[in-house]
Amino acid sequence: MVRTPFYEIHKRYNAKIVEFAGFEMPVEYTGIKDEHMTVRNGAGVFDVSHMGEIWVKGPVALQFIQKVTTNDAAVLVPGQAQYSCFPNGKGGIVDDLLVYCFEPQKYMLVVNASNIQKDWDWLVSQNDLGAELENASAKISQLAVQGPKATQILQKLTDTDLSSIKYYTFKVSSFAGIENVIISATGYTGAGGFELYFYNEFAQHIWEAIFKAGNEEGIKPIGLGARDTLRLEMGYCLYGNDIDDTTSPIEAGLGWITKFTPDKEFIDRQFFLRQKREGVSRRLKGFEMIDRGIPRHGYEIVDVDGVVIGVVTSGTQSPVLDKGIGMGYVQKEFSDFGTEIYILVRNKRLKARIVNMPFI
Repeated sequence: MVRTPFYEIHKRYNAKIVEFAGFEMPVEYTGIKDEHMTVRNGAGVFDVSHMGEIWVKGPVALQFIQKVTTNDAAVLVPGQAQYSCFPNGKGGIVDDLLVYCFEPQKYMLVVNASNIQKDWDWLVSQNDLGAELENASAKISQLAVQGPKATQILQKLTDTDLSSIKYYTFKVSSFAGIENVIISATGYTGAGGFELYFYNEFAQHIWEAIFKAGNEEGIKPIGLGARDTLRLEMGYCLYGNDIDDTTSPIEAGLGWITKFTPDKEFIDRQFFLRQKREGVSRRLKGFEMIDRGIPRHGYEIVDVDGVVIGVVTSGTQSPVLDKGIGMGYVQKEFSDFGTEIYILVRNKRLKARIVNMPFI
């Protein structure tokens, strides 16, 4: 089991520690609902140091990224980031990721903790172009400071104008007296805020500086439990639940990160293009419960006659809406907005309806 540089701090805060993707991580501190509402209304700090960081450098860096990702990285200029995914050569997804452009020949790929080794092995196996690859995951820590009060708290710790860092852009700057901190606006909560990337040796210093700066605003540490409920209210996919090696980005509603520009040849391009033109038999859709109940990953979705038409991939009780919400793959004919479906919860059929995402 791996521990992030913040492990002892989590213990001091009496966090409930669980195994996640091979790491010992805090799932909650004061309770998921309390932490969720702290981020929606104030500011919270997530330890996301378990995420992976892979550098891609050199003259063919962009060409390589274009080959192994679905989005069009050619549109990026230094200081911009992009959401994308790795197709697996079989119509599925190796992982979803963020692509950060630092220079024309220098990019950082941020990947999911559970897939670091898998992604690394995949990239190495596809690197017939000679791109320079470096797995820097073990050296880099990351904190996500999220919520409407995040900007005013973090602004106390940097001379960089944080309001100038627009969504999906970033700057490398001095932060809390530490040089070369990456300050990025690519959050996973929909509540605003920033992600900070820095070397492990500065972890404790930066944590303490953030909590001192945010004391008046009531900043709190937030666990993985609330991270999941927050991302689900926004309809953001979670790898291993909503997308995996068996789901295509077209089925998952990620056609917007699958770009078929004429000069971009990428893995599975023709397969995804055919899906886009001809349609798919199932789609990832959001739904909200009409009957009282909480949908969970793996629950069956059925029609009025009890015939299985899909499966729940993510589900929870929304703290903001105070009702059950979820995502799941359903047959195309049941995917229209407003369609009534049923979730099998402990062999009981509970009514739900297809809705647009985000949920809030």
